[in-house]
Amino acid sequence: MAPASRLLALWALAAVALPGSGAEGDGGWRPGGPGAVAEEERCTVERRADLTYAEFVQQYAFVRPVILQGLTDNSRFRALCSRDRLLASFGDRVVRLSTANTYSYHKVDLPFQEYVEQLLHPQDPTSLGNAYSFGIAGAGSGVPFHWHGPGYSEVIYGRKRWFLYPPEKTPEFHPNKTTLAWLRDTYPALPPSARPLECTIRAGEVLYFPDRWWHATLNLDTSVFISTFLG
Repeated sequence: MAPASRLLALWALAAVALPGSGAEGDGGWRPGGPGAVAEEERCTVERRADLTYAEFVQQYAFVRPVILQGLTDNSRFRALCSRDRLLASFGDRVVRLSTANTYSYHKVDLPFQEYVEQLLHPQDPTSLGNAYSFGIAGAGSGVPFHWHGPGYSEVIYGRKRWFLYPPEKTPEFHPNKTTLAWLRDTYPALPPSARPLECTIRAGEVLYFPDRWWHATLNLDTSVFISTFLG
């Protein structure tokens, strides 16, 4: 399947997006509480609220990441992800946790259909190969540098700081150390030319990252988020 066709499956949502991102309220997750981490001094990833599909393909899809604003109205899914609603639905489930460097295949049935209905064009067959990852993470947690295919990541509640390098620029990091440790121990010594692109994604914003771009994440608050990996 052509990369442009895969991207079009998600871009179709722009045509039906409603005003606003449903970012009001914290869903009971209390951002900015104990353990909250500071944002970057200056965001170096461009934010766009008026991007056409043609501009997206020409300027970003295969070249660089971009933060998309006002692209979706996932208010129904967001309501289902409030702390009280998740506790009511899944509070009695036992979920096995894993580190960021291993994989856990223990699943629970989350209301992804509420998200997918907003995200994908129901009549576009290119949307069928996409995969979704839902997460709830405490302040200071995150995933160390890695890369894979292109995708989107949306913050439902909280804030998530991203660090990104292009495929040809391998970051300096230890795969078994946390992003927070990298930020404290390695990041301050990096010369300007070796700094990553970085920005904090807030509730209702969607980050697009191209194929094979290195990226690491750091949750600044207790964060609820969902990622779409283009199939």
